[in-house]
Formats: sequence, C-alpha cells, structure tokens
Amino acid sequence: MHILKKLIPFAAAAAFTGAAGAQGLPVNQFGSVLPEHMTWQSFPAFPPEARLAVVAGNPGQAGPYVVRVKLPGGVQLMPHTHPEDRIYTVISGVFYIGLGKTFDPDKLQAYPPGTVLTLPANTPHFHWAKSGDYMTQVSGMGPLGIKYICDSDDPRHH
Repeated sequence: MHILKKLIPFAAAAAFTGAAGAQGLPVNQFGSVLPEHMTWQSFPAFPPEARLAVVAGNPGQAGPYVVRVKLPGGVQLMPHTHPEDRIYTVISGVFYIGLGKTFDPDKLQAYPPGTVLTLPANTPHFHWAKSGDYMTQVSGMGPLGIKYICDSDDPRHH
C-alpha cells in the first residue's frame, strides 16, 4: 500500500480496495475467463449501483490491467480524471462520455457497442448511462486511479 501512495499521492487508499484490488487473469501466461465467471463488485470510487469486474492483471499495482464496468440506466459519473492512459471498448448498451470539468449533457457523445475509445491520462471527463444500462471494458497500465474534479462528487467522501 505504501508504494501506491507514492505513485498516486492524490488517491485515497479506499480507491484500491474491493474490486480494483482483486487479481484477474495473470497477464504473463495464457488464460481465459468466460463472462459468466466474472466476479462483479462495487467499487468505492463509483456510485453504489455501478459494478466493476477485474478481468486481467491487478489494477491496484503497476502493470497492465483489464476491467469491465457496468452502469445501470440513469447513473452518472461526475467529472473526474485518471492518472493512466485508458482504452475503452463498449461491450453493450450505449456509452455516453463527455469531456470537460463540468457535467454538461450537451457535451455527451454516444458510442454504440463495438466502439473503441482512447482517453489520455488526466483528461477531465464524465459519463451518463443516459439511454439504459451499458458495459465497457477498460484497459490500461496500473495502478488504476480516479480523482473527481469536485471532492463533493466523490462517493468515497459520502
């Protein structure tokens, strides 16, 4: 845990507990996991309705990781940033993402299943499951981190 604090000083230790601290498939050997065997958990940095499954690697440590995120319809993730570059793949539903430090529905762009998006580190953005449930797969080089633009939007502070 001390290494994480040195690598990401702004991240609360709680950000790496639960699902993000879980170990997925090892990234240095062949392996597979079927969708029905993924373990979905809450994640302290997300609204309580959101779920995260660690697919490969350990997002709480340095190195490659793959996670899946499910948001039920209507849930919003307020403006935030991540310290790592990310690649999103829309698995199901419509993924709405907007760029900026203020939640603005007019800035949301809709992306259907199969879309791949790249998000550079420290890019302020927000999400909304505007038209129903969605699932994305997120790949990056850990440790995974999230920092809300406004502390009051961070579920870890409630």
